[in-house]
Amino acid sequence: MDLLVLSTRAPVAWSVLVTAGVLEVVWLVALKRSVSGAQPLYGVASVVVAWLSFALLAVPLKTIPAGTAYAVWTGVGAAGGAIAGMLLFGEPLSPIRLASVALIVLGIVGVKLAQ
Repeated sequence: MDLLVLSTRAPVAWSVLVTAGVLEVVWLVALKRSVSGAQPLYGVASVVVAWLSFALLAVPLKTIPAGTAYAVWTGVGAAGGAIAGMLLFGEPLSPIRLASVALIVLGIVGVKLAQ
């Protein structure tokens, strides 16, 4: 069944949207790993996954308002990217960073509930 047809159902649209947001984190991690230049395939992977994330963002736009979808997509990517940085790359883990990530997640929930 075509994803565009499935996206007319709200739960599927939200699942696709969250998946697109998670792919934002995947391409960010791949891009970070490619920066050293030692493993150029990570750079290629980051471009492919970024494209897939962007393409998946288009699917739920048939059901979810554009502003809501974009806020959730970028929020999942931002919160996930910050968490990935702390866990995978030794970026600072502090109470203020964790509180800030929690605020992003709270914002995502708020945008979803207000829809």
